[in-house]
Amino acid sequence: MLSSLSRARKVLAAVCYCLIAALPILAAPPAQAAAPQVRTQAPGFYRMMLGDFEITALSDGTHAFPIDSALQNTSASEVARDLAQAELTQPVQGSINAFLINTGSKLILIDTGAGALYGPCCGRLLAHLRAAGYQPAQVDEILLTHLHKDHVGGVLAQGVAAFPNAILRVAAPEAAYWLDVSHKASAPDFLGSFFDSAIAAVAPYRAAGHYQPINANGPLEPGISVQLEPGHTPGHATYRIESRGKVLLVWGDIIHVAAIQLQNPQVSVEYDNDAVAARAARVRLLQQSASQHVLVAAAHIAFPGLGHVQAAADGTWRWLPINYEGDPIAH
Repeated sequence: MLSSLSRARKVLAAVCYCLIAALPILAAPPAQAAAPQVRTQAPGFYRMMLGDFEITALSDGTHAFPIDSALQNTSASEVARDLAQAELTQPVQGSINAFLINTGSKLILIDTGAGALYGPCCGRLLAHLRAAGYQPAQVDEILLTHLHKDHVGGVLAQGVAAFPNAILRVAAPEAAYWLDVSHKASAPDFLGSFFDSAIAAVAPYRAAGHYQPINANGPLEPGISVQLEPGHTPGHATYRIESRGKVLLVWGDIIHVAAIQLQNPQVSVEYDNDAVAARAARVRLLQQSASQHVLVAAAHIAFPGLGHVQAAADGTWRWLPINYEGDPIAH
């Protein structure tokens, strides 16, 4: 009986095999990777808490920084070495970052990006501001680190004030230089249009009575103070943001190419008004930031441009990006 059952099972298996072999081969479903590639980034904002203040980093975009022509006091071999060490190749994309400070009673924007002045690479700050949950009309103050195109261009949108209710503030020595067209004749030719863009950007705020120069170092309002660090420009400003013992130093243009200038802070850029003073300011702020362990907000370090500086044993510096927080809360 067992033998008969075994034979029956073998016959049944053979029949099933034949039936399966006779079935048509079904086509595999189409590959879903055939969907078109998106090739755009997510909205460029990053949020964190600094004590009771909410800090939102905003990207205006990135642009190819002209390392070969812009860097000074270095060599091609040193540039190649430093870029290779950072796993970078030219053209290196330079971030243009701005920082929105919500103190709970005021909304303050530090720098505004390039707006339309750098072409299609940039001018994304307003879209990213809205994506972050804010409207331009809610901004109470704009603090500019300086009046170069990639910091002041975004105060305009199609020729009118992009932030209609904001007070625009910039250091008085900075304004005295860039808003006086007579200085254009003694400036390098490639900076000539910077005077025009600065004058055009400030004009609607001045006409509306919304322009207030900053006349001295020190507190601007609770938790926010200014320190002038001239060199890159005549009135280049840094801003110190402090809440519940936490400190953020908004640097402006102390560093342009981190992979190179952190290895050698003596490397300057052709845009510097006074290269010697700019180098001194860079070293001073690197030392200050590292020794005080303050958080840094950098205009041109890879977005979101937030991190710490650490001194290395060999005399170079390290950039330590902040750790990502999914849902930032006050600590």
